[in-house]
Amino acid sequence: MVTTPVTDTLKRPLRDLRISVTDRCNFRCVYCMPKEVFGRDFAFMPKDQLLTFEEITRLARIAMDHGVRKIRLTGGEPLLRKGIEDLVAMLAALRTPEGEPPDLAMTTNGSALAQKAQALKAAGLDRVTVSLDSLDDSVFQAMNDVAYPVAKVLHALDAAEEAGLGPVKVNMVVKRGLNDHSIVDMARHFRGTPFILRFIEYMDVGSSNGWKMDQVVPSAEIMERINKVFPVEPLEANYRGETSQRWRYVDGQGEIGAISSVTRAFCSGCTRARLSADGKLFTCLFATAGTDLRELLRGGATDQELANALAALWGARTDRYSELRSANTPGLRKKIEMSYIGG
Repeated sequence: MVTTPVTDTLKRPLRDLRISVTDRCNFRCVYCMPKEVFGRDFAFMPKDQLLTFEEITRLARIAMDHGVRKIRLTGGEPLLRKGIEDLVAMLAALRTPEGEPPDLAMTTNGSALAQKAQALKAAGLDRVTVSLDSLDDSVFQAMNDVAYPVAKVLHALDAAEEAGLGPVKVNMVVKRGLNDHSIVDMARHFRGTPFILRFIEYMDVGSSNGWKMDQVVPSAEIMERINKVFPVEPLEANYRGETSQRWRYVDGQGEIGAISSVTRAFCSGCTRARLSADGKLFTCLFATAGTDLRELLRGGATDQELANALAALWGARTDRYSELRSANTPGLRKKIEMSYIGG
């Protein structure tokens, strides 16, 4: 099979593949899968619609031949997928054309992480990112909308760190009037620890979360609030296309980050493709539609045919939604939900 790194119409290479392994989630976060829209007993995909672990691994291998070096497992909640450790092991066994394994990570709400951390590390997972939107139990439970307590997430973080799944990152989605009063408290809690806290601007992913521009707390404001209490200074990016702008505490007490998808768009460096649990490939988090690769997989396509399809999709990519966004944009198009496409 002939393979080669690919670039899109804006000369952006394909480097990252984010794979949603399930659309199921045991949380109903207000910015992702709000209960009033999805319901507590939302009808999720039948098992036969999900890509099998073998199908996921096959597509990941082909994507690596085209330049992918980082694979992130997402959901829904990825730890709800039965046997997820087996998939981790299958992906960890893949090799790039240069003979290197992929950089393999996972984003999780942490609810099953304490029980699975050791097995995930043994299977080959490199790192985890855990969502935690406040240390205030009443606020956090209101945001996850299933009364899940902060203490259990903090326990999961410790378990992940002990298992060697670090540096463990903690993602806080900030929504004005809901949890922005928790910004400095979160910084205070995690500074001087092995964990890297990252603040994420509330985004208009999907069409169900009622996003409004005035609910966004700009990253510049977030960092200003922190800097008044704990002085910080900027750091260089680790690599091209890194989503988080990095900062360090001046007194050496660790690193924090800010993901500014709304106010400081990073489309020009975006190298990420997303694969949904049922096998649709999306070239943007804010996409309105994806391309069905499951049909090709189950229709008998060869590796070369799949490679050609992937190259054609990425080669035609023009996405730069966040650079074009305006206050009116969310109402103009119905986008794929984050719970379906993964973060």
